[in-house]
Parts: sequence; C-alpha cells; structure tokens
Amino acid sequence: MTRPAAIVTGGARGIGLACAEALADAGFDILVADLTEKPADGLPEKITAHAAKFAYARCDIADLADHSKLIDSATRAFGRIDCLVNNAGIGAVVRGDLLELKPENFDRALNINLRGTVFLSHAIAKAMLAAPATAARSIITITSVSAEMASPERADYCVSKAGLSMWVKNLALRLAPEKIGVFEVRPGIIRTDMTAGVSAKYDALIEGGLVPAKRWGEAADIGAVVAALASGKFGFSTGSVIDVDGALSVPRL
Repeated sequence: MTRPAAIVTGGARGIGLACAEALADAGFDILVADLTEKPADGLPEKITAHAAKFAYARCDIADLADHSKLIDSATRAFGRIDCLVNNAGIGAVVRGDLLELKPENFDRALNINLRGTVFLSHAIAKAMLAAPATAARSIITITSVSAEMASPERADYCVSKAGLSMWVKNLALRLAPEKIGVFEVRPGIIRTDMTAGVSAKYDALIEGGLVPAKRWGEAADIGAVVAALASGKFGFSTGSVIDVDGALSVPRL
C-alpha cells in the first residue's frame, strides 16, 4: 500500500524533527523542508529508520515563491500530500523592552511566523483539494502558549503566534466540509536549541512551580500529539487547540 505523505517545515531539528520521526513511525513518508541546501548529516537516516521514504526541500517559508517549489518537490517524491506540519518559525529577534521594539524586527517575526505560514497553508490546502483523498488529511500548526500568554520582552513573537492561532480557526472552518482536519498545537516550555540559551532561567522557574507537571517538555511530547492528530482519528475535533505544556497555561489561584 502507498503510505500517506507529510511535509514538516523546519523539520531538521528540535520539535520539527520530533514531529517528522513520530509521523514516520506512524506510517507516513516524510518531506522535511528547511533552510539549508542539503539535509543535515544523519537526517535522512533518522527518517528511513522508521521504514519511511525521505525527501528534502530547501524552503524559506517567508518567500512565497518557495511554496510552489515545495509542493512540486512533495508531488515528485510521493505523488501526494496528506499532512502539513507548520513548524518553521523564529523567536523574538531581540528580547527587550517592549517600547524599544524595532519595526524591522517586528516585520521579520511576522513575515516568517505568520505571513509565511498562512500562505503556505493556503497553497497546501489548494493542492490537497485538487487531488482525490485516499487517506486522512490534515494541516497541523505549531504555535505556542505565547499565543495567549503575554511576554512583553518578546511581544513580536507573541503577536505572531496569536495571529496564527486565529488563522487556524478560520482555516478549520473553511476546510471542515472538505474533511481536512486543521489543528493548533501549543507547546509550553520545551527543551530545544531555541530555549538552550535560557535553560537556567527556566530550570529555576520549573523548580519553583511554574509548570505543574514539574518538568521540561520534550520535543517528543509534541511529536506524539502531531502523529495522533494526523492519523485522522480526531477528525471531528477539527479546529481544536491542543496544549502541550504540562498544565502551564491552566488558569489557577
């Protein structure tokens, strides 16, 4: 049988890689899209170890011209696209005083995290609708607890994720009649390269009770959720937000 195929943006490391591996283990062939011309050493083997086919495409999601090239790469490799995981993104360009936020840094965060992701989802959705469905189809977007929880020292990042969250809701409404599941996954404090520079800060906060689960999240925690959503078993839950944060975002006294 032909395996379903998934595209994972920013899939070379961290949360994206964990999503790619979990999907491969769940039976998907995987195209990783990232910024380098060639896949990182060892990346293909991490995917093919799960009996999956592997493909790679250089893609800057902020460059809308790259979107059609990415779709062509997936179609050549697998003949189909069943799942898109929108994972690629950046943190705040500069953390600091909200009143010192520079327009160019704001624009960069929104061009990648919001605009690029919106229009890639747009293009992939059209490609999905142009082909017959032979497996469960989904568009899964990784946002952040920062879509709702404010951090004034990185407001540009928070705004980009909040906007993305609203985009997911609208896309879910549009694609629900087409039986394409659309989901938002909100990680909390996850141990990745992006958080390595502030690990001591978060170690102390977690020790102090910030995260009720009393631990860091791991990239594999996100991958497990993404693979479950892509399976189609949660199709009637389209439009849902899944918090993967150890109860960090639960309001409490």
